[in-house]
Amino acid sequence: MSDVLARFVEERFGHCPNEVGLFEQALTHGSAARRSYERLEFLGDRVLGLVVARWLYERFPDEAEGQMSRRYNALVARETCAEVGRSWGVPTLVRLGKQAREDKAQLSDNVVGDVVEALLGAMLLDGGFDLAERVVRQTWAPYLQNQRKAPQHPKSLLQEVAAARGLRAPLYELVGQFGRHHAPTFRVKVSVGQAGEAEAEGASKQEAETSAAAALLEQLG
Repeated sequence: MSDVLARFVEERFGHCPNEVGLFEQALTHGSAARRSYERLEFLGDRVLGLVVARWLYERFPDEAEGQMSRRYNALVARETCAEVGRSWGVPTLVRLGKQAREDKAQLSDNVVGDVVEALLGAMLLDGGFDLAERVVRQTWAPYLQNQRKAPQHPKSLLQEVAAARGLRAPLYELVGQFGRHHAPTFRVKVSVGQAGEAEAEGASKQEAETSAAAALLEQLG
């Protein structure tokens, strides 16, 4: 595993690891071992946030904070991290316990996105900030280039639409939570008074709320 992982890190990130164990930990889910990716994910989340925030500050010198925040939220979103992880081949490398693998946790946006952040944390500790920043800028460049204008989050947009039409503020309600504890699914309902409602599911409550808001926006036209 160590040799395979060392080659993966070198070929994917252009870095010969000094401590392969850091990258092994970054790819280890809590269902497989006590020493999992969680601490590295905590670190990598901050690395990603700092790199993206600085990048946006440099790239869009005339944009207001609100516009940069919308760009930032889209770039560091769990869905974006999961897309990145799949492009890196994370689902085939992540270590899972038997039940988690049977539940296909390696396909979950939450797990894949968490591993991406954990790998960034490992890069910071093993190769320094410059390595982590280089990998983020190279990997996330297509996502930033596709942002012709600052994207608006569905929940924010729904709130604006409701206000513009004189409707009540959107109300989000957790309808249900099911699945195993390591890969739960949340179902959320959003409504704007009597004007309409929509339900959606997601791997987190926030993800379900976002999808429900997007669904309701389609209904409201």
